[in-house]
Amino acid sequence: MRDREVACRLLQNQERDLRISSGRRGTSVRIVKSVAEMQSVCRDLRMAGSILGFVPTMGALHEGHLSLVRRARSECDQVVASIFVNPLQFAPGEDFAKYPRTFEEDCRLLEVERVDVLFAPEAAEMYPNGSLTTVTVSEIGDRLDGASRPGHFTGVATVVAKLFHVVGPTRAYFGQKDAAQLAVLRQMVRDLNFDVELVGCAIVRDSDGLALSSRNKYLSPIEREQSLALHRTLLRLEQMIAEGERQSVTLVRKGMETLNIGGRIRVDYLALVDANSLLPVASIEKGTLVAVAAYVGSTRLIDNFVAR
Repeated sequence: MRDREVACRLLQNQERDLRISSGRRGTSVRIVKSVAEMQSVCRDLRMAGSILGFVPTMGALHEGHLSLVRRARSECDQVVASIFVNPLQFAPGEDFAKYPRTFEEDCRLLEVERVDVLFAPEAAEMYPNGSLTTVTVSEIGDRLDGASRPGHFTGVATVVAKLFHVVGPTRAYFGQKDAAQLAVLRQMVRDLNFDVELVGCAIVRDSDGLALSSRNKYLSPIEREQSLALHRTLLRLEQMIAEGERQSVTLVRKGMETLNIGGRIRVDYLALVDANSLLPVASIEKGTLVAVAAYVGSTRLIDNFVAR
């Protein structure tokens, strides 16, 4: 299994390098900075009959983001991406100021993947003086990451709602790694009648199994090795479920044993929950979300899988 993962990763890197070298030099993504211009551009695309695929990001792009872009490219006429490090979803003391910003490299990668339009506003453009309105998804937004990071999902829901109004996409693509975020956004879309399809896409992992994340850049080599405990824990639980274990209390206990080996990781949560409501379940069923969040050093990492 591991050899196959390594081979797949090498193939992906080779394909990306080939795309970089084989003919994107003469094109460039259209970069839009203002809300008014972005609304006008996307309105024209919709009026021309285009199916708009949208990939919202905070930049520092990696293969996980690019997999979303490729999915959108395969299913839509026009692909729109955004890069905006959203201050509203960072609590005081979190990593907003040091969050990695690699705009020029991000633009290069989006050109390679044939993104048509990039929306890259400044914070003052998204939140002008006098802005008062936020979007809070009650109850579900206070679970998992919402419990650990109060106000986080209000920041996420607010910026995504604003981006949906600006872009007006047909489909919007999000990674399954942020499973709690996806559940919150699905609830928001239902409650507020957004005319958009949310598409959840599979987690992309490095060759050793670590889920790709922009925050992985914070990890020292030793922490990078320690972080693999998250994936090992999920693999152990997945195997236990496949062998017939269904009791959440047993699975959580065994999972915590794996996470705590070496005492180098501070666990935020290890939870077995309904994938839509994020409420705990007593026993595993098909579709149950098994999710973990933990601090490796000062870096908070998340990972999950959905029981089959």
